[in-house]
Amino acid sequence: MTEGDRRSLWDNAVAAAAIFCVDPEGVGGVAVRAGPGPVRDRWLDIVRASFPVSSSIRRIPLNTGDDRLLGGLDLTASLRAGRPIADTGLLAEANGGAVILSMSERLDSAAAARLTAVIDAGEVRLQRDGLALCTPTRFGVVALDEGIGDDEHPPPALLDRLGIHLDLTALGFRDAAGAGCPRSRITAARRGLANVADPPDLAEALCAGASRLGIESIRAVLFALRTARASAALAGRGSVTKDDMESAARLVLGPRALNLPDESPANTESGESNFEQPAGERRESSDPDESPALDLPLDDVVVAACRATLPDRLLRHENRTATAGLRSRSRAPGRVPGRTPGSVERGRPTGVRAGAPRPGLRINLVETLRAAAPFQRVRRSDPPTGGDGHYSAIRIAPEDLRVTRRKPHAANTTIFVVDASGSTAFHRLGEAKGAVELLLAESYIRRDRVALIAFRQTGAETVLPPTRSLARAKRTLAGLPGGGGTPLAAGIDAAAALSDSVARKGESPIAIFLTDGRANIALDGRAGRTRAGADAVAAAHRMRAAGHSAAFVDTSPRPGPNAARLAAEMGARYVALPHVDARNLLGTVHALAQDAA
Repeated sequence: MTEGDRRSLWDNAVAAAAIFCVDPEGVGGVAVRAGPGPVRDRWLDIVRASFPVSSSIRRIPLNTGDDRLLGGLDLTASLRAGRPIADTGLLAEANGGAVILSMSERLDSAAAARLTAVIDAGEVRLQRDGLALCTPTRFGVVALDEGIGDDEHPPPALLDRLGIHLDLTALGFRDAAGAGCPRSRITAARRGLANVADPPDLAEALCAGASRLGIESIRAVLFALRTARASAALAGRGSVTKDDMESAARLVLGPRALNLPDESPANTESGESNFEQPAGERRESSDPDESPALDLPLDDVVVAACRATLPDRLLRHENRTATAGLRSRSRAPGRVPGRTPGSVERGRPTGVRAGAPRPGLRINLVETLRAAAPFQRVRRSDPPTGGDGHYSAIRIAPEDLRVTRRKPHAANTTIFVVDASGSTAFHRLGEAKGAVELLLAESYIRRDRVALIAFRQTGAETVLPPTRSLARAKRTLAGLPGGGGTPLAAGIDAAAALSDSVARKGESPIAIFLTDGRANIALDGRAGRTRAGADAVAAAHRMRAAGHSAAFVDTSPRPGPNAARLAAEMGARYVALPHVDARNLLGTVHALAQDAA
């Protein structure tokens, strides 16, 4: 990306911040993909500095509970008063303002459903803890996305409700230069927003442009309309112009595009538009060969405005399409084969439920008191049950008891099974080494392990047992030899044996095979493609019967039917990646780990 492209990207980000501040409810929100750093902090500072003082901005951490997010019982006030006292949640407090959602790529589906329900209804409905409240609230959302690969992203339901999508990962600190829109201008634009008029064919043009770009959601068109109006209000105009429509197309439709539109010249005779520039803003060209944008049909204007944002987005879409087979097989609900349940005393809290504490389940004192608080006045009117004749300060009944639910961490062990035979072995081994080192770098956070099995000549060898040690892995991989025959059946059996060993320890094994699937050495060490192929199919059947997760990466420069057929026999996910790199392998492992969880 050139310096000019980065500058244009930052200018779009600043314009998006201003448009969001003008109409946070109308544009839905902004999804900002960027890691923690000065670029993202600079953009957030611009939003805070431009937002009207009268509107509030609330930050929502990832693990915010329902009582703080949606509201609930004010425990202290309820215990003091002996009756339910409501506590306003963050979403209700953000009415007329905005919320900043931290680490939205880790938001689970249940939390996303609660948030999107409030966004759609425009109110918080609370019916629990003895309360029945309905609080109107409308706000915009800034979803901070810190995902690394395509497998890490906010829930689609949330992204569909955020009009503007920004990707700032390519920007550096020097690129984030320039101030945002003054707050006085934002306030004036808010006052004039209701008076901005739409041309009669604007909605039709946006719908046609969205259809050509492969966008199916009607929300995208509605967000583009609101974005165009906010852009016109910022410029002090009373109606939407083509400049405003181009801004809306770049910010809203471009990042959502799934199709590369045709570049056929526009038919101006059949695509005449009633769209006109305001007086004083019309541009006359002195060059007779120049084709000004005013002569294009509106849907062509939309597509042309989006074209600059298409290549990277469509490339990522094509990559996801190529690896779609990785997610095609979903595991049936229930217990994962080979995994033993983790301790319910450890793990990430996922909520509470009614029940008495017992070994492995700890009482949640706060939620127990919350459940008992609404009934204190009634219970205090009953005769005391204590032997001393005194009332207790708080009376708790068995039905008030609450215990904490936890989701134990599921440890994964990724087993790379690498074909170390032939003249191209060193290329595959280099790719495996890179993927192993990337996984080990994450293992300190994810607490996962990796292993490496290499098969060559007449057998297979576990050259790297399951480990989290990066230094040990580098030492082992540095001197790994290559060349010889392809004993594929021996490699599959070795992977199945190691997977069984890992599963017995309570972890989830994930086997990644890197080979072209062309076996030529049988299990008994004899050469022969027919016998070697039959042994490989039999080993694949044994691997499938064990029920372990597996992926088959065809590394042949020209993928053929051998690897695909063997992957089907094994029940593994097949992906043809002639030019494998470490990050593609890392994305494959993450996709399998999510399905195994």
